[in-house]
Amino acid sequence: MASINYKAEGTVTDIQRFSVHDGPGIRTIVFLKGCPLSCFWCCNPETQPRQPVVLFSRDKCIGCGKCVVACKQHAASLENPGRIDRSRCIGCGECANVCPTGALVLKGETMNVEQVVRILKKDSIIYRKSKGGITLSGGEPLMQWQYATELLKACKAQGWHTAIETTGFGSEEAIEAVFPYIDVALMDIKSMDPVMHKKVTGVSNEIIHRNARRIAELSKLTVRVPTIPTVNATVEDFQKICDFAKTLNGVDTIHVLPYHRLGVNKYELLNKDYPMGHEIESMKPAEAVPFQKVVEKNGFRCVIGG
Repeated sequence: MASINYKAEGTVTDIQRFSVHDGPGIRTIVFLKGCPLSCFWCCNPETQPRQPVVLFSRDKCIGCGKCVVACKQHAASLENPGRIDRSRCIGCGECANVCPTGALVLKGETMNVEQVVRILKKDSIIYRKSKGGITLSGGEPLMQWQYATELLKACKAQGWHTAIETTGFGSEEAIEAVFPYIDVALMDIKSMDPVMHKKVTGVSNEIIHRNARRIAELSKLTVRVPTIPTVNATVEDFQKICDFAKTLNGVDTIHVLPYHRLGVNKYELLNKDYPMGHEIESMKPAEAVPFQKVVEKNGFRCVIGG
């Protein structure tokens, strides 16, 4: 095992224990800040910026003004309906620290590898008994690939199973550093159409498809398809994704992830418009069945909902 820098620091959005949907067994998910994509349907928009962000819940605010006094950047104002001028905010969290009702919450904290591992160790017995482990998620963990690498090395030193949820968008250096320490990669393939992909995510899918081939050589790869009406929720789109998955080493499972609106309220907390709009309803499980049939017809195991 290579040496581990336990003092390496990264920005963590959250650490979620007792997950059963993000890899085998019972797992702890470490959410890292930052994502180069801005998917219209993203349910964790607070993870997109690399720096910490403040969420504001208007319903909880009592208008006491303590945040205004505490903010040295003059970003907090009672006259601002969203409370925070995000062009001024540096994510220091002083406003959240003094908020008496929890109307202001800071998402994002600098943590070193040692601090994270100390938290993960609380459930080490559960990982062993359930054949679970640790999953890195985001955002996009590859945006903090140096930190992710050190954290993964520390997890492997503990004997823990490791997984990553990734868009696959990252540098070759990041791929080569991170994935030797990954047991299972859960990777999104959103659209094979380069024009559509760029429109709804903000980035090209060329790098993603190239990296998918390399990731499949380094780790066990499961393809996940966020299934979005108006974007890729057609039999034709799924057939193209299956054709691509067949070119990837060892892929035997495709997850169909039906569109949902569970993250809409987070856009309100960020004082942002929801890019998908409000006309499209969450998909019912039955609406995913035609896509399941395409996946299984092409020889893959299909899981609806991941």
